[in-house]
Amino acid sequence: MDRLRILLVDDHDLFRKGIARLIDSQPDFEVVGEARDGREAVEQARRLGPDVVLMDIEMPNWNGTEATRRIRSDMHRTNVVMLTVSDDDHNLFAAIRAGATGYLLKSVKPEELFRRLRGVSRGEAAISPLLASRILREFARLDQSAPLPQTIEGLSPRETEVLGLVTKGLTNKQIGGQLHIAENTVKNHLRNILDKLHLNNRAQAAAYAVRHGLIQS
Repeated sequence: MDRLRILLVDDHDLFRKGIARLIDSQPDFEVVGEARDGREAVEQARRLGPDVVLMDIEMPNWNGTEATRRIRSDMHRTNVVMLTVSDDDHNLFAAIRAGATGYLLKSVKPEELFRRLRGVSRGEAAISPLLASRILREFARLDQSAPLPQTIEGLSPRETEVLGLVTKGLTNKQIGGQLHIAENTVKNHLRNILDKLHLNNRAQAAAYAVRHGLIQS
């Protein structure tokens, strides 16, 4: 079984070491490296090529948002999940715009953290329903006067169905169940949707769909 390779980034050594022990207790996870600040996170990510970077926000030498932007611009296959004490809307929206695949609070229970990380490996967003609804509301609030890009018209009817269910916060497995298609087929549709809309992850795709009226929230 392939293990999910995780890079931990947090400037508090005690917290980082504790999370490392928790993650390493899972047979399908592997901590491949640790970093104390944003600059070191980017260097380690480039060197190690992790599947997931679990990243704090408030750190020296580039905060987590800036580090996320740099990692995602260089390494499209590496997902970044924010793990922070901040539920501030500014940090939440900035992280998603920077390309973060998820946003979790440090109060999350270990079992929920594990479940969310496993979901990331299946192409899902590691975001609680409450935070996801805040993201959708914010992006839907933005200016809707800009013309829709031509790529919107390129979505197939099935891709539009899948995107509609993504905006409701459903997992790939749940989407597959509703549409009576395989989970891998859902992943393929999502990959095509992101390519056509020129977006980084499903959270951005859902927010974009609501913002532009493609899917009604």
